[in-house]
Amino acid sequence: MARTTRSSAKKAANLTVDEPEQLSSPPATPAPTKSKAAPKKPAATPKAPAANMSKKRARGAVKQEDGDVNELPHNLGTAMPTPGADWEDYAASGPAKKRAKRTPKKEESPGEDTGVTVKEEDVDFEEATPKKTPKKTPKKENYGLTPGLTPYPDFPRPTAEDCAEVVRLLEKIHGHVEAPKAIPPPSLDVSGCGEVPSVLDALIRTRLSANTTNKNSSTAFQGLVARFGTLKEGIGKGSVDWDAVRVAPQKEVFKAIERGGLADRKSKDIQAILQLAYDEQQERKAALTNSGSDPAGAEKEPDQEKQEEITKATQNVISLDHLHLLSTDDAINKMLSYPGIGPKTASCVALFCLQRPSFAVDTHVFRLCQYLGWVPKNTKKGQPKVDRNTTYSHCDVRIPDEFKYPLHQLLIKHGKTCPRCRAITGQGSAVWEEGCPIEHLVKRHGSKKGGTSTKDRKKAADAADDAGEEVELAAELEGEDSELSDVPGDDEA
Repeated sequence: MARTTRSSAKKAANLTVDEPEQLSSPPATPAPTKSKAAPKKPAATPKAPAANMSKKRARGAVKQEDGDVNELPHNLGTAMPTPGADWEDYAASGPAKKRAKRTPKKEESPGEDTGVTVKEEDVDFEEATPKKTPKKTPKKENYGLTPGLTPYPDFPRPTAEDCAEVVRLLEKIHGHVEAPKAIPPPSLDVSGCGEVPSVLDALIRTRLSANTTNKNSSTAFQGLVARFGTLKEGIGKGSVDWDAVRVAPQKEVFKAIERGGLADRKSKDIQAILQLAYDEQQERKAALTNSGSDPAGAEKEPDQEKQEEITKATQNVISLDHLHLLSTDDAINKMLSYPGIGPKTASCVALFCLQRPSFAVDTHVFRLCQYLGWVPKNTKKGQPKVDRNTTYSHCDVRIPDEFKYPLHQLLIKHGKTCPRCRAITGQGSAVWEEGCPIEHLVKRHGSKKGGTSTKDRKKAADAADDAGEEVELAAELEGEDSELSDVPGDDEA
């Protein structure tokens, strides 16, 4: 039988004019041939649309922050744990859960913490006992900021009227903010306890609060107290034993604050700060005991307090309470000279502990200052870029002193709770429609925020006007009541 070739079969097919015979079953699928062209995929069957599907991606409700707007932020209001807490029981609870690393580790500047997570096995601990004065890492002096001068001198906002209006509207939502009337003098018996801690406690608490949650920073501070204890007697009774923290191996400090996160960088910074504070205390002691060479601020210091400074230095009770004697600018500049301390931390300590007018700018304050248009969107040639530090420098000049404390507290509270001004919320959030009391004053950036509609701005402006009329009416009624109370009654006529 002759073999049928492909060409002969093709010719035979072309000569056939009848309809081809229908096969009872389809032919087998031929084996794929090696071809450069990829085989075509069968078209996917379109899925039926899900029922009640919304164009907006629903998110969970906004987590509301509990507590009074007057509570101290940045871990400054954290109560001291029970003195003498058992370190073994505390450490047995284990380290805090670490979040997955999102960004690769990068070179760190000598300023505030960058937020890089470091594992213990990767840490090169320094067994430095006794301590020597650490070599000072070159640090950009004052972060390039000049006290009393704004980096954007031709940018007129915020005005005093801007500040007053934002305070008025936010206080209606978050409550009235009232700064403490007075700060008690540095205590000789209890240092670090109470609502307003000592300067050194405040500085370390705020350093621990960087790049983490309040809960984590509080846990880290409690770890220091549990591990190193408090002074049981003497001039600093009740204070954290900071000298024990200073001379301890770095690994012990690392373990004490590990549950708060970023323990490697923060443990080094804390020990360096303590060493610098110790050295400065010894220098001040030498100057105070040598008549005629008073250290900075001592000209305002009574003789009794000078003697107390000498006693603390003699007994190695580390303190920075002499910063109370300095001007606000000098105190902030001194804190900026310490490793890991940037403008936000120094300004917070000045505002809450020294009780000086200073507009501290954290991440929430910075975001809202941008939304409110209180810093330029585009800078001019030769001007620095807008960031948290330049925002602090600019707004600290523009904002009147009486508004710095309430604005800081209110912007933090609003930045954490507002359905629209929180960093995480967007137009697709389930709570977006709840609105914002300062909607007519802000212009948000970011694709998920979607700007602000004219309708929403008008609605918020009308609500603000109504609120203002209520305040004016209440003031008028109060004035009328006062006038009526001055009218003599029948028994006085």
